[in-house]
Amino acid sequence: MNAIITCKTVMRFLRVIGIIAALGFCAQAYAAKPLIIKVATVTPKGSIYHRVLQDIGEKWRKAQGDNARFIIYTDGSQGTESETVRRLRIGQLQASLLTVSGLMEIVPSVTALQFMPSTFRNWREVDYVLENIRGDMEKEFEDRGYKVLLWGMGGWVQFFSTKPRMLPEDYKDAKIFAWAGTKDQQAMMISLGFNPVVLDLPDLLPALQTGMVDVVPVAPMWALTGQFYRYAPHMLKMNWVPIVGATVLSMKTWNAMRPEARAAMTEAAAEAEEELRSYREELDGNAIRAMEERGLTVYEATADAEKTWTDLVESVWPMIRGTMVPRDTFDRVHQLLAQYRATQQ
Repeated sequence: MNAIITCKTVMRFLRVIGIIAALGFCAQAYAAKPLIIKVATVTPKGSIYHRVLQDIGEKWRKAQGDNARFIIYTDGSQGTESETVRRLRIGQLQASLLTVSGLMEIVPSVTALQFMPSTFRNWREVDYVLENIRGDMEKEFEDRGYKVLLWGMGGWVQFFSTKPRMLPEDYKDAKIFAWAGTKDQQAMMISLGFNPVVLDLPDLLPALQTGMVDVVPVAPMWALTGQFYRYAPHMLKMNWVPIVGATVLSMKTWNAMRPEARAAMTEAAAEAEEELRSYREELDGNAIRAMEERGLTVYEATADAEKTWTDLVESVWPMIRGTMVPRDTFDRVHQLLAQYRATQQ
């Protein structure tokens, strides 16, 4: 009897050992599976934004090892920014360099950096505000499952048009491009008597070519790379809003990295942010000069014209505050700007 019990016990013990060994083998196989990060962006292939992503990816890949891969999809090949965010949520993508139009679908308060026209006067003001609110915003992103790797700026939005236009009244008969997914902005434009034409970025050039659109508010780099200036060769220069973006990574992927890989990515992202910051001043200038050589005519907004635009914007602040931009963030931005400007006097 004891011998039988002993044999049964041994057999059970061996089965348990077999199960443990099998689980261990599976765990090892899973651990050895290479970590793949798929990154999407609407920015052009070969642009400075693409290059800094490549640099981040290469430094991370070396630190992560185990055949890790960092795959970048440029030129909006993964769809619109709304589609990109959807792909992030379901795990088809692990990271993306997004403008505010995409970022706001994750954290609405980020609209304060781009949806407040004629609010920021220069990059120094943008920097001051961002440095004071980025901690809170990045915590919001983390709470929603995303790590902000870096912030970047893509120039100032200028107005490209099929004919010279200087004042708000000159745009009342225009068909103005508006980003898909910005319903509150479109409603505000309509209330002011403007005519927004809602499109995704890939559809903009054909719309210009066919006359469906005749005004494009866009940063010079986009006008150059997208060839929009060829059909809208008149630019009103007045720094309407800054284009602000950020590269976000899923926290699931971040947590799956080796500690040394996270450190390498953090360091590379900080270097990339500084490179983008130092390049942004010449970004607009280089693009505008290149387009002028190809026929673009630039009109500098006069002081009177700028005041007319500013007065228009201030008249719709009640529509922006609490709809396009959360109330508390809207108020904080204005408080920070007042604080900064007081130190510059």
